[in-house]
Amino acid sequence: MSPVVALMAALAVITSLSQFHRASLGVVAPELIADLSLTPAVLGAANGVFFGALLVAQLPVGLALDRAGPRRTVAALTGLAVAGAALQAFATDGAGLLAARFLLGIGCGASFMAAVVLCARWHDGPALTLALSRVFALSQAGILLAGAPLAAMVEWVGWRGALIASAGLTALGWAVWWRLAQDHPPGRPPPFRKPETLREALAGQVFIWRLPGLPRVLSMHLVAYAAAATVLGLWAGPYLADVHRLDAAGRGWVLAAMGIAMPVGVLLVGPLERLVGSRRPVVTAGASLSAAMLLGLASWPGAPLPAAVALLVLLVLFSAYPVLVVAEGRALFPDHLVGRGATTVNLAQVLGSALLPLLVGAVVGLFPEGTEGARPEAAYRAGFGAIAACLLGGLAGWLLLPRPPMRG
Repeated sequence: MSPVVALMAALAVITSLSQFHRASLGVVAPELIADLSLTPAVLGAANGVFFGALLVAQLPVGLALDRAGPRRTVAALTGLAVAGAALQAFATDGAGLLAARFLLGIGCGASFMAAVVLCARWHDGPALTLALSRVFALSQAGILLAGAPLAAMVEWVGWRGALIASAGLTALGWAVWWRLAQDHPPGRPPPFRKPETLREALAGQVFIWRLPGLPRVLSMHLVAYAAAATVLGLWAGPYLADVHRLDAAGRGWVLAAMGIAMPVGVLLVGPLERLVGSRRPVVTAGASLSAAMLLGLASWPGAPLPAAVALLVLLVLFSAYPVLVVAEGRALFPDHLVGRGATTVNLAQVLGSALLPLLVGAVVGLFPEGTEGARPEAAYRAGFGAIAACLLGGLAGWLLLPRPPMRG
């Protein structure tokens, strides 16, 4: 196996695990609500706390990626992910689930940022966008696993057994990462860096925050990934169960279709960027179309199942543009600060991914349960509308905030 292929395999495995854990609650959410007596707000918090943990981890992870290297940083944190994945299977109430999800989020805190850093070290120019697109596309295997396969596992061994199996899968991913990952291309020694003092490390972080064009990127990145992730990873499952009466297997197949749509979209954005000649209009179009799908779900009372599924799948397909937002952010900062720069940009993504599920949970929770414990369709329509409003706000920042000179 060539070093480039080995690195791509390692990145695909470790990012797929992160995607799996982000999306896994979507299939088991109805069972968790029933067995642990969770309210919509607590369920939203269970997903949001995962991203809250990612948020807490980002600045330390940025320093570690620059100083200790991605291979050791990811390996150390993935051990925590194994523990968190196992602990959520033994949760007996909402508090236990929240604690396990927080530990799991810390354990996944370096996965995607390690991919950005390593792709930036091994590639540049258009090759960087292509490499990032491939990694992000391959990472969707985790979402596919969190769909029909996880649903089948739940029906076979129950949700606790399925989540225990996810801990074993995470441990296997750790072994693959340690075996295949490399911090630098063969024959290219790592760049010399004199040891930084704490003051110098903080000065580098301040430099990142003062870069022109960063607020615009952060505005879009705050909601670009979070909008689709909140639906796919958490609320699509309960919506399909409560409104369309789908069982775990049915929900799993719909979530699998949504999971397939994401890598298809990610593989298309690179060629589309080259065809258009700039990543910026592609981002604008993707965000606009994603918001349109959410508004369709929010404004169509009694939407038949095929139409609802089509809107959900198209939402995910059109939400592949965040990889271009990452590339836009990467163009802002110098090579020696790539770890801190990437994690700073990622702060917006994880902050939005932590807060948006909480917001939707609060909105859905405003509507009382029916006689069978199901939330009414109006609750989910209001939730979709709230996500659409947030996405349109991020798009406004992308279009109106100051930007640096055109680079691509």
